[in-house]
Amino acid sequence: MNTELDQLTVRYLEAREAVKSVFRMESEYSFPVAANLYAASGQPVDTERLSDCKRMIRDETGIFSNFRGSVMVPLAAKLALCEDMQTCLDRALQNYAVLKEQFMRSEFLALAALLLTDSVSDADIPAVAARGKELYRRMRKEHPFLTGQEDSVFAVLLAESEKSDDALILDMEACYILLDERFPKGDGIQTASHVLALLDGAPEEKAGKVIALYDAIRSAGGKYGTNQELPVLAALAADDTPAETVVSELFAVDALLEGQNGYRGVFGYDRKTRMMHAAMLVGAYRMRGQAGIVNAAAQQSAVAMIAAQQAAMCASIACCSAAAASGAAH
Repeated sequence: MNTELDQLTVRYLEAREAVKSVFRMESEYSFPVAANLYAASGQPVDTERLSDCKRMIRDETGIFSNFRGSVMVPLAAKLALCEDMQTCLDRALQNYAVLKEQFMRSEFLALAALLLTDSVSDADIPAVAARGKELYRRMRKEHPFLTGQEDSVFAVLLAESEKSDDALILDMEACYILLDERFPKGDGIQTASHVLALLDGAPEEKAGKVIALYDAIRSAGGKYGTNQELPVLAALAADDTPAETVVSELFAVDALLEGQNGYRGVFGYDRKTRMMHAAMLVGAYRMRGQAGIVNAAAQQSAVAMIAAQQAAMCASIACCSAAAASGAAH
């Protein structure tokens, strides 16, 4: 029994219910991502503070704003975890104004705008946006039918890298080719290759870790998706823990989630989504305790944690959009 991992999972479940109490009318797919942000931070949900963030977003954006809709729940959670919520939102809105000069407006771009408040100064935002647009252009050149609006988030995050544009594109493409040999073609391996490019190491090593984790899950009788779910698994590639250990932790968390509200019955999350949520939590557990540490391994853990969180946010937006489209079709 891993008491610390069990406690993290319990905090996540408590956070999910608390978030849901504030956003009763929002999609179920958005609650786990917000809850994971709280669980990873070690902070309980302050529902009054979260409600204030919900009100701030609505007061300061229009009804059709990309800060609303599917992305509002995780955005509000991230804002609530900021020391100064108003300043954080103001900066995110300013970042978005700069980013939309380079990219199409989207919920994914709103997510990128908020993520940049953690790592980029206001003065550097225009340069990061311009470099991100060039990287995005090159992504589309390599894979015109797979590169979508969700990839703008990764393009912007990659624009912060010290690697050259050529090195990033080569890394992405090498990872894509390796993943393509094992997984079905689609958005999953495209986005996973972007997550892996955020990390140091040879493409063979990084992609190999993703494949090893996936195969170990399947060998143990588990199910793991290869679409929106795969990038979250890719974020675990920064960790040197043996695949068997990580998978054991995944199954332990999955077992705790299985009988909980929202995870059981025909109306609960399916097995693939549940395992993705377990991967989010194991990622948070594996990268715990790195704050204030400046060695290379800790920096990789921090980058991977950001990658896991934003990949999960992107997955939640995609799932919400797919659910909405399905409902409209019926």
